[in-house]
Amino acid sequence: MQTPAEIDTQNIPQHIAIIMDGNGRWAENRNLPRAVGHKHGVKTVHDIVEAARELGVQVLTLYAFSTENWQRPKVEVQALMGLLKTYLQNELENLIRNDIQLRCLGEKAKFPEDVREQLDRTIQKTADRQGMILNLALSYGGRNEILTATKNIAKKCIAGTLEVDDITEDLFSKYLYTTDLSDPDLLIRTGGECRLSNFLLWQASYSELYFTDILWPDFSKDDFTAAIKDYQIRQRRFGKTGSQV
Repeated sequence: MQTPAEIDTQNIPQHIAIIMDGNGRWAENRNLPRAVGHKHGVKTVHDIVEAARELGVQVLTLYAFSTENWQRPKVEVQALMGLLKTYLQNELENLIRNDIQLRCLGEKAKFPEDVREQLDRTIQKTADRQGMILNLALSYGGRNEILTATKNIAKKCIAGTLEVDDITEDLFSKYLYTTDLSDPDLLIRTGGECRLSNFLLWQASYSELYFTDILWPDFSKDDFTAAIKDYQIRQRRFGKTGSQV
């Protein structure tokens, strides 16, 4: 993919996060099983990861499976687990070739053993890649992430290895899954809903939000570029006035 002329290559978001919504509705609109929508969504993941790498995005975080998604019908969860394992197997060589490091945000211990083993294998084999970081948020919930961080900090305070007055925003961030990463500059949600759905609640405090009605299986590289173009015309003030920026 060639960088569109209207894209400012000096103002590419360093970290983009995406809520990939709409797989099930895409299938239902076609009178197909929801699993078919998820399968088509995997192809979109491949295309958008490729586009992000080509544009020079440093970190791409994809909301793939939430803590709440375990409540879905068993047959749908099983289909999602199978698709995840297949994606990890099929994409390993592409990740290595494109210099992409895979990470997992979430409670991966909850996944079936074979899926977890494949996830760990892919993470290990791409650990030295430097071109881009791909975070898959799996069995992830923002509230749970914050709660877990709070508990771990409290344990250190009780043990006497951390003083309460030493707790800052920077320190708290180090106890999150994204410990060494910058916060998302741009958060995209497909599928027409306008909410965060328990995704990166701490990290997205100052992210630019972009909502689109396009369902995830139909979200193209051109749509991804359009989101970045929209980001580039915004002024990020972080509480300052326009004249201060």
